[in-house]
Amino acid sequence: MDVYSIGEMVIDFTPGEEEASYIRNAGGAPANLAISVARNGLSAGMLCSVGEDDFGRFLQDTLREHGVEVLKPERCSEAVTTMAFVSLNDEGERTFVFARKPGADMFLCEDDVREEDIDRSVIVHGGSCSLSKPSADAATRKALRLGHERGRLVSFDVNYRDLLWDGDEAACAAAVREVLPYVDLLKVSDEEVRLFGGSQAIPELMEQYDITAVVETLGSRGARCYLGDAILDVSGRPANCVDATAAGDAFWGGVLASLRQQGVTEKSQLTDEVLRQALHYGNASGGLCVQCKGAICALPSREEIASYLDEANF
Repeated sequence: MDVYSIGEMVIDFTPGEEEASYIRNAGGAPANLAISVARNGLSAGMLCSVGEDDFGRFLQDTLREHGVEVLKPERCSEAVTTMAFVSLNDEGERTFVFARKPGADMFLCEDDVREEDIDRSVIVHGGSCSLSKPSADAATRKALRLGHERGRLVSFDVNYRDLLWDGDEAACAAAVREVLPYVDLLKVSDEEVRLFGGSQAIPELMEQYDITAVVETLGSRGARCYLGDAILDVSGRPANCVDATAAGDAFWGGVLASLRQQGVTEKSQLTDEVLRQALHYGNASGGLCVQCKGAICALPSREEIASYLDEANF
């Protein structure tokens, strides 16, 4: 498969004017990213552990309907969910309140990560959403480690809202640092990078953990990529998760899809031109998702992104 993604399954509720008006997501960054990759015509697999209740079936069906192979351990009998209640103030700024469903510790474990799935992948992707949950943390570490040992391109997406579940920033940064030795391509936002000392600390972070490239999203100002001594600035609207649900995942899914479409199979192929093209593609993907308010159906297809880029004369 092109992209192997591992992470927690969640559902986001966005209350509208009517009591029952919601935007339903098929689950967190790793699932949204897998769908984004699949909608670009690439093969994607999602390792997730969900229950056999109506909600669990909804999650699995949504992934499959969008072309994602569900790598689900059959023995799990209880849904694992996080609910994000999103509110907008008068200025249009979003605030998030999280609630965990009882039994949410019933999640992935190391044994769920199968070596044969890693072996048939090209890119292994993980996110910080599972690092705060002990068994899922172990599974995520194993997947990233196996990907690294087998020479796969390893991608990691930091989401500080997931990491700040208990409000301990030092613990959040420490949890991410522990997986960085396996990571080739790291995504952070301008908010999240402060956990590691700010943008000025990125070159040192890359040298310390031998990270090939770091992409920092800058909200409406575009994105910045650090590659060796070079810094690539790409204008546009990558749209992190604060802008619209799933938009940041559409952005990163678009970046990974572009890398595969350009034939990238290993970190040595991450050149400035390859990454610049991937960031433009990701910007288009994230921007389209923002326009459609970030619902799953708004994750754009390869054809929609191509049309968007044509109109922009890229």
